[in-house]
Amino acid sequence: LMFFPYKDDNPRVLFPFVTFGIIILNVLVFLAQFWISGKDPDNGRSLVYMYGFVPAEFNPLTIFTSMFMHGGFMHLIGNMLYMWIFADNIEDNLGPSKFLIFYLLAGVGAAMTQVLMDTQSQIPMVGASGAIGGVLGAYLINHPNAKVLVLIPFGFFSQLIKIRALYVLGFWFVLQFLSLIHISE
Repeated sequence: LMFFPYKDDNPRVLFPFVTFGIIILNVLVFLAQFWISGKDPDNGRSLVYMYGFVPAEFNPLTIFTSMFMHGGFMHLIGNMLYMWIFADNIEDNLGPSKFLIFYLLAGVGAAMTQVLMDTQSQIPMVGASGAIGGVLGAYLINHPNAKVLVLIPFGFFSQLIKIRALYVLGFWFVLQFLSLIHISE
């Protein structure tokens, strides 16, 4: 069963400037990556190794630059969709400054977890998934009963239904865990 979240019913008070800014920055960085890779795939790979976080090389600056890079369109779209739906409420809860710090610390925490899993890895880590995972965890703790409108495709047909955030985000966390198992095999 696959579904795609569309929006939540959890109202926000303030416009999510930081959330919106993070999304724009991620999209702009990805477009730059795409443009550079399109002109010369070797330069695109070099860019990933230069700005992606490689645990074996442990460059603290790349922990932050890697959070704004992505491995493909679907990686970017999936991350930014979840960011848009769920981060606004956490930004509302924390305030813009604390939210930005929380977001970055969640990304750093994810990178450090990756280092602990394989300190000798030469594979560059890119993407906002770790930081967004922190945001989704905060949403799950603070708003588990919020309803999320999801699209469930059934072949040529689809259905929009509301599901508790607990189940939508629980499903996301299970998928992330399963992808880690798949990658390590």
